[in-house]
Amino acid sequence: MPKKPKFPYLVGSKWTAQQQTWGWRHFQVVNRKNQGKWVFAEMVASCDPNVRFWLNAKQLKDRALWQPGWKSLAEIAQMERD
Repeated sequence: MPKKPKFPYLVGSKWTAQQQTWGWRHFQVVNRKNQGKWVFAEMVASCDPNVRFWLNAKQLKDRALWQPGWKSLAEIAQMERD
């Protein structure tokens, strides 16, 4: 039986950073890279395509760092209060 791929829907997914990252909060995954047992995601700021960086895709599972989807400022403020 083939191994289940890690993070099969990673490319194209949208994320909101809990803290501003390079001045932005909203990012989209535009690329993925497998290196051994690690999976990396290339993130691009939705408002500035010049802001891009790679991160370990496991970090996206940490809700203290990232929320799935694009959240409004009101939703972000509500999450910080909870």
